[in-house]
Amino acid sequence: MSSPQSQRVTVELLGKEHEFSCPPGQENALVAAAQHLNDLVDQMKQRSSVRNEQKALLMAALHLSHELLEAQSQQAKQEQQHDSLIDKLSQYLDQTHST
Repeated sequence: MSSPQSQRVTVELLGKEHEFSCPPGQENALVAAAQHLNDLVDQMKQRSSVRNEQKALLMAALHLSHELLEAQSQQAKQEQQHDSLIDKLSQYLDQTHST
């Protein structure tokens, strides 16, 4: 059920129009996401022997899920590096202030 603040946006997925609700100001992001998904489905169909749109859609979803997990892993590594650098900087500052 949509909230009073949400907007109804129609996007095309797999050649069919679908209506979704989204927060105000996010309409362009929803349209861009739908276009990105359509592009991925087309890529999956071109790169493999899959011609079934539902199978290509599943492959695109799996690809997006993999990319998301990779991005989250990279972010976690960067956060650990930042935390390590902050700890080193804090130790250095503590040493310079105590002398």
